[in-house]
Amino acid sequence: MLIFPHIRRTSRTAVAALGAAGLLALGATPAAADEAAAELVVGDIAPIDGVQPGSSFDQPVTVANKGTKAADKAWVVHSVTRGLDYADIPSNCQAYEVPSYDEMTAKSNVVCAFDQALEPGVAYTPEKPLAVKVLDRALEDDLRVSVWDTEPAPDDAATPPVAGTAPAVALVEQPDGGEATEDAVDVSVSTVNTADYQVTGADLKGRVGDTVTLKAKFTNAGPAWTLTREGDPLVEVRITPPAGTSVVKPHGYCEAEGEAYVCGTGQRWVHEGGGETYTFQLKIDKKVEGAVGSVALSTEARPFDPDKGNDRADITLDVTDGGSAGTTAGSTASTGSTGSTGSAGGSPAGGDDGGTSSTGAGSSSSTTTGGNGASTTGGAGSSTTGGSLAATGSSSTTLALGGAAAAAVAVGAGTLIAVRRRRAQGLG
Repeated sequence: MLIFPHIRRTSRTAVAALGAAGLLALGATPAAADEAAAELVVGDIAPIDGVQPGSSFDQPVTVANKGTKAADKAWVVHSVTRGLDYADIPSNCQAYEVPSYDEMTAKSNVVCAFDQALEPGVAYTPEKPLAVKVLDRALEDDLRVSVWDTEPAPDDAATPPVAGTAPAVALVEQPDGGEATEDAVDVSVSTVNTADYQVTGADLKGRVGDTVTLKAKFTNAGPAWTLTREGDPLVEVRITPPAGTSVVKPHGYCEAEGEAYVCGTGQRWVHEGGGETYTFQLKIDKKVEGAVGSVALSTEARPFDPDKGNDRADITLDVTDGGSAGTTAGSTASTGSTGSTGSAGGSPAGGDDGGTSSTGAGSSSSTTTGGNGASTTGGAGSSTTGGSLAATGSSSTTLALGGAAAAAVAVGAGTLIAVRRRRAQGLG
């Protein structure tokens, strides 16, 4: 059910009960409960099914006064989600948009003011119904109608209201207007349309010991947007990393389930062309020939998505530079590999911004931070003190000072990259 902040109404029955309870507690008689009052309600609207993109339909509305006193004026609020819109808005109505925020989806609203009396026990309908347009992106949308005896305030985030230009309409009496009991009704509108859900994998490359960045994607290629009922998940995406890797940091919407991760979405809707990107940090533990992971959509029925050929994609891993299983950093360092000295100026392996790489081929216990060649040393197999540096005659004191300087550079580079990443994500 759609909820309108600042247009949310407390049940009249609940208010009356609380007021009466308060008066009784004070030993007073709730005389106000016997006074005549207007009570405006709207009639039920049946679900609307099978409409076509580009078409329009008339929105029927019945308004009644089930109170004991005439209402001097009435306001009828119409609201639709983003697959629908309004056409030919009367001049006694105002239209405005409310963007999506928090758990609220974007809506188009029209508020019509009727400056006329509504008599008790009488049902009314607009002399000309409001026309609803079905947009190309429509699929499953919500429509809401509510009635007020005081002017409702727009949402704080709403665009400035704009008056309609079509001729004004009035409410006309309907002897057989039907049953009307609530001050608001919600209606589902189903459109004959499709939305192509698809996933995109990744091609990863690195050496044993590297930490690489995996970005797998879920996309709604449209043409329709999709909206689920409140509390229902939009879709589940299962991500299985390639064999020989371990997850250092999973995406925030993902939870481990065996060797895979099951991922959700940030909202219960997805726009056409929108989706989610799932970012993982993977460490390459060993080389496994032919290792291939995957990203795949869950298998529940999606009648709006007839193309199942793009519901799964591979995640490949190319382990390079002597990264066969069993190779250690110590044996690599003894050959004079750049992995034993920090590879100043070398290119990092993996990472979307060049910010994460390993100390060198075969190193299985230490990583470098930053793409400027700064590195840290460590790991049982690392042999920096007895390898190529030892051959130069460097003293242990020199090594200690050099190690401290390298650590300082690494910390500084890591801090700079962290700031850059926060800015890129809009967090700083």
